[in-house]
Parts: sequence; structure tokens; C-alpha cells
Amino acid sequence: MQIRNAETADIQAIHSLLSACGWGHRLGDVNHLSRLISASQRAVVAEINNEIVGFVRGITDGLSNGYVSMVAVAELHRGQGIGRTLVEALIEPAHEITWVLRAGRVGAAEFFAKLGFTSSTIAMERPRTQVIN
Repeated sequence: MQIRNAETADIQAIHSLLSACGWGHRLGDVNHLSRLISASQRAVVAEINNEIVGFVRGITDGLSNGYVSMVAVAELHRGQGIGRTLVEALIEPAHEITWVLRAGRVGAAEFFAKLGFTSSTIAMERPRTQVIN
């Protein structure tokens, strides 16, 4: 397995992976995803045999705060530590940053707890009011 920064040439494969993992309602088309990734400070893929099997992106100021977004691993490759490796690659270079995320998907809270995340009672949220098509 290779963990590396996402590249422009990966966008279609990332879009396919995220769509298969239930993120289609958040992606829009490939161009929209490309803009999301371009606006993110970090985007990392896991690749096995030249196939992208995992993805994570992060938004951060690089100094104090960060947001983990869109963690996905292809169903056939789950349970092998790929998600853990991706998140670690995203957050490990920056121990001084407080990382936050939304853990609303089934199993997400348990997964992130294993990586040192804890539930917070101080976060607030203003949900989006426009659906991406």
C-alpha cells in the first residue's frame, strides 16, 4: 500500500471511491470535487496496485485548528488499517493542531476514538442550507 498526496489525475478515481462509499450527496460532479480538494490544505490517498482504495482530506490553518473531512475506504479493503493510516498521515505532521470532525456515520465515533479523538460538548454547528447537486 502506498500513502501519498492526492494529485489532479486522481480526481475521477477519488470521485468514484467516495460515491461508492456513500458520499455522493456531498460531492456534486467531478469538477465540484476537484474544487473541494483544491480548497483543502491536505488531501491524501491510499493506493494498492495502482488503484485508489482510500481517501481523506483536511482543512487547516496549519497552526492551531484543523477539520478532518471525507474519510473513505473501499468496502473490499476495510478492516485492514487503511483508514487509520490515512487519518494518521493527515494529522500526525501537526501535533500542535486541534483536529475536529463530524462522526455521524455508523461506526465513526468508535473508529476515531481509537485514534485519540474524544467527544466534545463544546462544539457548535451551523448546517448547510443548500444541497449539492
